[in-house]
Amino acid sequence: MNFDLLSDEDIARLLALPKRVSNPSVRWQDKPGHKQRNFKVEGGDYSFELYLRRSTHNLEDFSCGLKVIKPDGQPLTLLRYNGGGHIHGEIVFSCHIHRATQRAIEAGKKAESHAEPTQNYRTLDGALACLLEDAAVSGLLHVVHDAPDLFD
Repeated sequence: MNFDLLSDEDIARLLALPKRVSNPSVRWQDKPGHKQRNFKVEGGDYSFELYLRRSTHNLEDFSCGLKVIKPDGQPLTLLRYNGGGHIHGEIVFSCHIHRATQRAIEAGKKAESHAEPTQNYRTLDGALACLLEDAAVSGLLHVVHDAPDLFD
């Protein structure tokens, strides 16, 4: 697979590939302004990284994502699930999902620059549950979707 010219079909194949977390007990690390966990993930002949970030100041400011590690060792983000703690273009303080696209790669932008609003989650745990399902990742226990919001 040519990672410099990934097609939308290549991206879909990478996401559909069954993957498993190899270090599920990794601990949170304190970083300036946030906490972070980075998991190693294996799938087929590929290595991936699953990350979770949570602001220490704003519960609405969180992110989890899946990166494939290219043969040159550089990561390429395939998916990123963000909380509603910031504005992204026309998406105003609402949860949103970034997905890598062939179009963004060809334009020289971040692969996952495009985002769509979502109501599939409200919390980091809910976002993680969605990402694990959407990207065929197993190996993490006790991850559950957000309960329905009774006020929607």
